[in-house]
Amino acid sequence: MNIAAIGPPERLEELHSVISSAGLEFTRLESTKNIGKAGYDVIFDLDFDDRPWSISDYQDLPSQAFVFLSSVKIQLEAVVPKSMWNRVAGINALPSFLKRKSLEYCMAEGEPDAGMIARLGWAESNRCASRVGLVSARVILMIINEAFYTLQEGTANKEDIDKGMKLGTAYPHGPFEWCRIIGIKNVYETLKALYDDTLDERYRICNLLKTEYIISQN
Repeated sequence: MNIAAIGPPERLEELHSVISSAGLEFTRLESTKNIGKAGYDVIFDLDFDDRPWSISDYQDLPSQAFVFLSSVKIQLEAVVPKSMWNRVAGINALPSFLKRKSLEYCMAEGEPDAGMIARLGWAESNRCASRVGLVSARVILMIINEAFYTLQEGTANKEDIDKGMKLGTAYPHGPFEWCRIIGIKNVYETLKALYDDTLDERYRICNLLKTEYIISQN
C-alpha cells in the first residue's frame, strides 16, 4: 500500500506508531500541491480542518485513492465535493486520538474498502455521523470546558480537578491534562465550531478557557 501523510509532527508521529505496527510506512508530505500525480493509494491529511480550502488539491486524485481528512472542526459535506464523498473519510486526528485502538471516522456516503482500516493498523473502527466534533471530541472537550467553569468558580484547583476525575471516572487523563495534550488552540477552536454549529449551551466556551486561548496566541 502506497501511503502518504501530511500534518503537524506530533500527529504524524502518532500515525506512524499505528501504521508501523501493521508493518507499513508512509511518505511525509510538506504540501498537498500536485498530490493527484503521485499515485498514492491512501492519504492522511491530519490538519485538514485548519485549511479546508486545500480540498481543491484532491480533486484530481485517481479513483482508487482513499483520503482520510481531519474533520472535528468542520462537516465534510460543507467542503468536500459530492463526487468525492465515497472515497473520503473524516477522522478525529486531534493529538492523542489517533493512537487509540479504534479509529473514529465518518463518511458522507459509502464505506472504506473492506478491511482497509484494520490493514492500516487499527484493531477496531467506529463509524459515526458526519457532524462537527464527531463523538469522542464532543465528549472530552465538553468535560474540559466544564472543568474550566469549575476552576473559574473557585471550587477546586487544576491539580485537584484532574486527580478527582481520574480517581472518580478512571479516565486516563484529567481534563486539564487532556487540554495540555490536545492543545488549548485545538480545544478552543473545536468548541467554538461545535457551539456555532449547534448553539447548544453545553459548548458555550468558559471565559477562563477563552482567556487562556487568547494569551496562548500572543
